[in-house]
Amino acid sequence: MAAPKKYPDELRERAVRLYRESAPGWVEALNPRESGSVPAPRKYPEEIRERAKRMVAEAREQDPRLSINAATKRIGPQLGIKSDTLRNWCKQADVDAGRAPGATSVEAARIKELEREVRELRRAHGILQTASAFFASAELDRRLR
Repeated sequence: MAAPKKYPDELRERAVRLYRESAPGWVEALNPRESGSVPAPRKYPEEIRERAKRMVAEAREQDPRLSINAATKRIGPQLGIKSDTLRNWCKQADVDAGRAPGATSVEAARIKELEREVRELRRAHGILQTASAFFASAELDRRLR
């Protein structure tokens, strides 16, 4: 099996430039390690999401005995949306509106941001501990000589 070809930096830079021009906003996907994780593209536009959630809410208002599962199974296929996806949107909308317990979208985003910061700080702390131990042992070696 042949080894993968190595492309010159000029070709890579040209490809990156072409990619940036053709897909603005997706530059992060070029090197996920540099920018962190790459979010998946949204499959459904926000207007479709809002319309679907509104239709489920209206169906449940018209028939109060209708569960969220039944409503999403009825409305999801009409719009070409999987019922589980629609149910998740509706549940999160209820949490955001305060009708159900749980973390709102804003709180969940803040939690995610704080968890990322904690990971970064722990990593930096580990690096500093290792460096500190290295320099402390080097200082001891110097004093013993």
